Amino acid sequence: MKIAITGKGGVGKTLLSAFLSHTFAKSGFSVIAIDADPDANLAATLGYPHPESIVPISELEDLIEERVGVRPGTPGAIFKLNPKVDDLPEDYSVKIDGIRLMAMGRIKRGGTGCYCPEGALLQALVSHLLVQRNEAVILDMEAGIEHLSRGTTKAVDKFIIVVEPGRRSIETAETIVKLAKDLGVESISVVGNKIRSEEDKKFIQSSLPDADFLGFIPYDPAITEADLASRPVVESSMKAAKEVKKIYDKLISSIKEPNTK
Repeated sequence: MKIAITGKGGVGKTLLSAFLSHTFAKSGFSVIAIDADPDANLAATLGYPHPESIVPISELEDLIEERVGVRPGTPGAIFKLNPKVDDLPEDYSVKIDGIRLMAMGRIKRGGTGCYCPEGALLQALVSHLLVQRNEAVILDMEAGIEHLSRGTTKAVDKFIIVVEPGRRSIETAETIVKLAKDLGVESISVVGNKIRSEEDKKFIQSSLPDADFLGFIPYDPAITEADLASRPVVESSMKAAKEVKKIYDKLISSIKEPNTK
């Protein structure tokens, strides 16, 4: 199962990525959680004790030069577009609570990636993770689809856009839907977050009338308190955990039938 999660900054896509990663791991899946957001908060949200020690793949210049044949920043150089990456998940990841976590770092251009050595390595790695790995892969992306290409989108089982009650969040979601469809993404769903009332839920539903909603995560101040106190956010809210379990159940049921044929 391969899941890509995106949305406007601050809506809670990293929160959903962390909770889903935990839920899949507790359900017996081998899980690779990919932090593809330049803000790189997934490790802290999962409760990794030293998130600042994790160096994103895009910043490992020696590794990039070794694999693609060119050091980042070299102008006008020719580099490999299909570098060896199958060993990177084991060698350049950290483990926490049964989850293998990797940090990608920033890609400079969306859709087709950047024409640079680090972009070539990251695109090859994302393709390997989505197409060839036999684990649950959860990709926490920034507000867009920068780490996906027309080829890798075909391997994504579910593309999830996280929204909160707010006009800018809705507008960002609408833009992402257009970009995703341009790349051929077929299975797009929405998760509402920070829901304080039935009115919040109805606002999101009426603003995105054609959306496939997987669930609505309630607002819980315990999540903010855990974040401020540097405690594992995934252990802070039973309300959020229960709703994410429902989302997990829907995800499993939505792909179980196609995968068994």
